[in-house]
Amino acid sequence: MAPIRLLIITPEETVADVRVHSVTLPGVVSPFQVLKDHAALITSLDPGPVRWMPEEGEEQSLAIREGFVKVENNTVSVYAEL
Repeated sequence: MAPIRLLIITPEETVADVRVHSVTLPGVVSPFQVLKDHAALITSLDPGPVRWMPEEGEEQSLAIREGFVKVENNTVSVYAEL
């Protein structure tokens, strides 16, 4: 099982709830990557792609308009508008 749980939540619905190996997010200063055992954080996100590497298959992505992310205990929760 991949070590990170990725949740992407919009005001309307949960768009993704998947296990992944890594997540790359459009940070305010620059894109940043979250790997297993990343330090806890909450930060704003700029418009851009949220990219992730699932357990199997190719990298996937979803463009967001704005939002924020909470990383804690190997769970990456992205709250965003698409």
